[in-house]
Amino acid sequence: MKKLFQSEIGMKFGLVLFLLVMLQILTSMIQDLISERSDLQQSVRQDIARSSSDKQSILGPLMIVKYRQTVNGKEGPYEIRKAKFILPEQFRINAALKSFEKYRGIYTARLYHADTQLAGQLDLSPITELPQSQIDTVELVVAVSDSRGINHIGKAQLNGTDYQVEPGTDLKHWSQGFHIPLDLATLDLAQPLRFDLAMVLQGMDSLSVSPIGKQTEVRLSSPWPHPSFTGDYLPIESDISEQGFKAVWMTNHLSSNIDELLNRCQSDDQCSQLNSRQMGVSLIEPVDHYLKSYRAINYSLLVITLVFAAFYLLEIFQAKPIHPVQYGFVGLALAVFYLLLISFSEHIGFNWAYLVSAMASSAVLGVYVSGILKHNRHGAVFSGCMLVLYALLFGLLQAESYALLMGTLLCFAILSLVMVMTRHINWYGKSSIREASEPDNESNTEPDPTA
Repeated sequence: MKKLFQSEIGMKFGLVLFLLVMLQILTSMIQDLISERSDLQQSVRQDIARSSSDKQSILGPLMIVKYRQTVNGKEGPYEIRKAKFILPEQFRINAALKSFEKYRGIYTARLYHADTQLAGQLDLSPITELPQSQIDTVELVVAVSDSRGINHIGKAQLNGTDYQVEPGTDLKHWSQGFHIPLDLATLDLAQPLRFDLAMVLQGMDSLSVSPIGKQTEVRLSSPWPHPSFTGDYLPIESDISEQGFKAVWMTNHLSSNIDELLNRCQSDDQCSQLNSRQMGVSLIEPVDHYLKSYRAINYSLLVITLVFAAFYLLEIFQAKPIHPVQYGFVGLALAVFYLLLISFSEHIGFNWAYLVSAMASSAVLGVYVSGILKHNRHGAVFSGCMLVLYALLFGLLQAESYALLMGTLLCFAILSLVMVMTRHINWYGKSSIREASEPDNESNTEPDPTA
């Protein structure tokens, strides 16, 4: 082992390992830059949401009956105010989402306009259980998470009659939205109340719906081809293609327990379960350029190691010494590839940025290698090999489900190739030759006759 590290090959190997470690520090700094730029993008999206509209959730329509109840106290009877919630027997919502982008500098946020229809019916018979004289108001309420996104109310019909809507919901934790005041005297409590509402709702990234009915049917569609279904329920039907998606959810109050969750939220301020008991969709980017760049730089150790190994083998096979400074310049060129990638991807997209960066890096390395080896053809071959390596890496980045398998097979294939190519190399060769060429002072020394 001591002979190995004292030999020229061993010393060179140690220097190359040291350069490899230093380059990993550089690539980790580029990783931090990618994370910083990604966080900045999220911050910009939050700023756009604050100035426009955020993710949207819909709760309703439901009926709120506010009434007074007389109770007996120590000092005599007194009245308390209470509210009764009547949920729809049947609830259907159909929303068509049309996505668009908003820009702030080089950053974008995906928003949508949801053309939304709400339909169904409510059973009004529970109102008869209340003292009619003590009922103060009856309202049909639709709550949304961000009322700034209500661009337009198309129609608001109850039993075929048009009504005017008013802002607010008077719900404690779902105060944004709109309501329709109803006159108790004009309501036929023996007949169901059919509602038919339409609105255009603007939001960012996602739309979710609470299964407010005893029977709930939700239909969402969009030309956006990359949906991510969210919430406590998956759709029972979904059709996803390059032209967009369609999805259908169906549930009932036995599985949602929505009435109890609503009462618990309003009376005990326990709203976490109600807020999570939703079904919906997010319009996502399948893999954005920051995530792709981050995944690409995770393979930097593999790329740099392969290139250094190629130089090292070239030095051994051709007996052409390559200075450690030259190794360093090659490593810097490989690291700058990732800096070019993240910089260009912010302006021209990841795929084009990858092509430009790969060609630039391969060309520079090819010219440099041709200078080192004093042969243009060798530089062209090396440049071509780099393009093949970058192409293989690009394939790994695109294969989301098989990236680990493909990366493992690639590493195994390259390692096997290197082992086969170097199986006959005598790594002690140079030191052994040097030792054989040196005179053996002890054997050639004649004994002193006077001794």
